[in-house]
Amino acid sequence: MSVVPAEALPDGAPAAKEAGPEAAELGPRARLWPSLAAVYRAQLSRARVARIPLLFVATFQSVGIMILMRGVVDGGGEARSVVAGSAVLVVAFVALNLLAQYFGQLRAGGGLDHYATLPVPPAAVVLGAAGAYASFTVPGTLVTAVFGCVLFGLPMAHLWILIAVIPLAGAALAGLGAALGLLAPRPELATLLGQLGMSAALLLGVLPPERMPEVVRLARDLLPSTYGVEALARTFGPHPDWARVLGDLAVCGVVGVLSLAVATWAYRRAAVR
Repeated sequence: MSVVPAEALPDGAPAAKEAGPEAAELGPRARLWPSLAAVYRAQLSRARVARIPLLFVATFQSVGIMILMRGVVDGGGEARSVVAGSAVLVVAFVALNLLAQYFGQLRAGGGLDHYATLPVPPAAVVLGAAGAYASFTVPGTLVTAVFGCVLFGLPMAHLWILIAVIPLAGAALAGLGAALGLLAPRPELATLLGQLGMSAALLLGVLPPERMPEVVRLARDLLPSTYGVEALARTFGPHPDWARVLGDLAVCGVVGVLSLAVATWAYRRAAVR
């Protein structure tokens, strides 16, 4: 069947009629939540084999840090900061570091072109990948928190707060990691930025803030994971201040929404190039 150029058609004649009865209109774009669920399941199945060994590394790293700090910190508020920071560090390792590497490699390898051909919203791609990576942090964070409580003699009655800390801190760090990976011009730079972010979460989150200079404390307040650390650390006390715990979790949630919005914008920006 010969193809008739558009300029050869009579004025006002629609090109769709020349295509014959076989032509079909494109379907509407998929809705956000079904698309997000599909991307989440796909990313979870792809990352399961490759990321589980790295999750063990993240957990052993946090447990090793607590064992080292046991010789320096005896108990009290400093012990609560060490345990809470080590638990959230597992989230930072996966949600920030690994996600920055993933999106950096995806952009460099042309994987964004594949997603751009799918009728799914950009937010579904970012949120689905971020949710899948953050899901891997749940067992490691729980193991680290329980081990830290046993090591430092802290109560475990309120560890249920991890149900809120993990997704909220994970959202904030995953959005930051995705944005770093998508905005970095080269995958090597995305890996470097992810490592630097995880190192910041280690130094500023695990070390007790009482021993930090004032300038470092200000930098600590700018780190999204800090508020997840503070929320968890406050629950280890004999009488948790739940108003402040909820305030820290609210800050985590707001930062998570903003960071994921920036990551979605970075995805659109990278996909059109």
